[in-house]
Amino acid sequence: MDLRCRTLQLGGTTALVLEGDLDLASVPALHNALGRLLNDARGDVVAVDLDGLDVLDDAGLGVLLGFAGRAREAGGDLVLVCTNERHRARFELSGLARAIEVRDRLG
Repeated sequence: MDLRCRTLQLGGTTALVLEGDLDLASVPALHNALGRLLNDARGDVVAVDLDGLDVLDDAGLGVLLGFAGRAREAGGDLVLVCTNERHRARFELSGLARAIEVRDRLG
C-alpha cells in the first residue's frame, strides 16, 4: 500500500495526516510533504497524525526525527499524534518519545 498524505487545519494547528505504509519506499513522499508543511507553517507547532498508518519502519522514524529538528531550528516544533499501542511502544523503545512529543489526539 502507498503512503497518502493530506494537510488539514484544526484550530490553530496545521496537521499532516498519514495513511498507508510509511517505509523505505514511501520516505520520499513523506519528506516532500513535511518539507512543504514546514515551509508553510514556519515557526509554528505542526502535528503529524500517524493513526492511519499500517506500517511504520525505522526509515520513517528517522525522517520524523530529522524534521522535528528542522522545525525547532525554525522556531517551531513537530508533535506526533498516535493512539496505536504498537507504534507507541516502538517510540518508547527507540527513544523517539523522548525526542518528540507524542499526543493522543490533534488539538
